[in-house]
Amino acid sequence: MPRMDEATKRDFLEQPHIGVLASVRANGLPYTVPVWWLYDEGTFWLTGTDHRVWCKQLQRDPRCSLCIEALTPVAGFVAIEGLATLHHRLEEDIWPMSRRLAEKYVGQGVAANAAAVDRFFENMRTEPRLLFSLQVTHWRAIDMRVYRGKKADREFQSRSASHDQGRADDA
Repeated sequence: MPRMDEATKRDFLEQPHIGVLASVRANGLPYTVPVWWLYDEGTFWLTGTDHRVWCKQLQRDPRCSLCIEALTPVAGFVAIEGLATLHHRLEEDIWPMSRRLAEKYVGQGVAANAAAVDRFFENMRTEPRLLFSLQVTHWRAIDMRVYRGKKADREFQSRSASHDQGRADDA
């Protein structure tokens, strides 16, 4: 699979794509949920609340993965594996990063959305919020725009096209 170059990956991670977080259930099976995320200086950030299943699971077992997939502006995905660290509202100021998450997804870089961001953020502050940072242990960043298939796939496609052409010539 073709890897994303660093510039493409940086641009991809600035977009408000929805991610899918996988945490580990007590029975060892994965639990997946769509999440908003923010990438900042090598760390992914997620916000949730005390009562969310995935937040409880990350507190019990910090192993997780996050997959972010999109078709536009770049067809591709970024998938990471990592370890989550809890940043509790009673122990740290979680609000600046939480606000940045709201700005990314509610504001989407549009000044006209500022009031909506403010309303959303004020509501967040009434909830029992938690903030998690994900330290990446493994990356996969794939740019499907440059995917040409595996060598064996290309050879098979070439043989199939030749075979189909031969049958068309016999007709």
